[in-house]
Amino acid sequence: MAKELLEIQPLELKFTFEVKKQSSCIIQLGNKSDQYVAFKVKTTSPKKYCVRPNVGIIKPKATFDFTVTMQAQRVAPPDLQCKDKFLIQSTVVPFEIADEDITSNMFAKDNGKYIEEKKLRVVLVSPTQSPVLLTRNGELKQESPETSLQKDRAFSGVENIPPCNSVAADLEALETAKVADELTEANNVQRLETAETTNMLAEAKDVQRFEGVKVINELAEAKDMQKFETSKHTDELKAARDLQSMPVEDAEEMKPAKSILELKLARDFEELKLKLNVTDSQLKEAGHTIAKLKEEKSLATREKDMLKHELEVLTRKTNVRKVQIGFPLLYVCMVALISLVAGYLTHPQSRSSL
Repeated sequence: MAKELLEIQPLELKFTFEVKKQSSCIIQLGNKSDQYVAFKVKTTSPKKYCVRPNVGIIKPKATFDFTVTMQAQRVAPPDLQCKDKFLIQSTVVPFEIADEDITSNMFAKDNGKYIEEKKLRVVLVSPTQSPVLLTRNGELKQESPETSLQKDRAFSGVENIPPCNSVAADLEALETAKVADELTEANNVQRLETAETTNMLAEAKDVQRFEGVKVINELAEAKDMQKFETSKHTDELKAARDLQSMPVEDAEEMKPAKSILELKLARDFEELKLKLNVTDSQLKEAGHTIAKLKEEKSLATREKDMLKHELEVLTRKTNVRKVQIGFPLLYVCMVALISLVAGYLTHPQSRSSL
């Protein structure tokens, strides 16, 4: 699907950041298609932001606004740089689906379903950069705080400096501010717990609705089965009544047909029995053949093992024979030397002649 489903304005979430103060911005979604579109908003920091509503359905060619609230932060990020991001998923849904019927499975990318996803980054702006609305000639116009401060100086000639207070008043103001901050944090925690409870209740309602639909479907199937069985019994009763209310002549005419049907059924039953017997005999023969083949295989394996054993014995014998053939050279030399000495000792005449 090449055509976009939603048009988002603005393309980034801009919050005016002040320590220990909440900030909100509004995002507008425009349905560019001719179908009903469901959307869902996700964020990388769910505990830091509150989105109301985070799901919804937009009619064709209509717009829908949702509010994103950033909870009060105790510490400002360095250089007001924020890496948080938001993801807006959208998909086409039937027109009869309501906001309560939206589930996470609708936005799962399975079976080739088209899910459009758009990412929005978070931009933090300091209060000095936020515009100030002033009334001029009955119209609202934006001016920066520096321009308004210069105008105050021009009119009064003196900057608006708060009057000096006593030490007790300062301490009281600090304690009041501290209590107010604690109350704000408690309210934020309570709001987050309420939102989590609401989400859990919504999920429980979805599960309960799914179980209720399942039970209704099972009851409907049981009713259909009951109706089918009731209609079947009704037809049988009608057939029995028709047979009872049938005249004697018609009953006599029906008897030959009934006997013919019974004969056909008996023949078919006998043929089936014969076929079953043939199949059983074939299965038994196949079993005997398999048993014979197994026995032959076992005999062949035994013969093979015996031949292997005989071959090993023969190889050992041949190795022994190879070892026994011939004499070592040293043995031959020793025998020759001993023979020469023995001959020399046994022939004294030859020695005397020498």
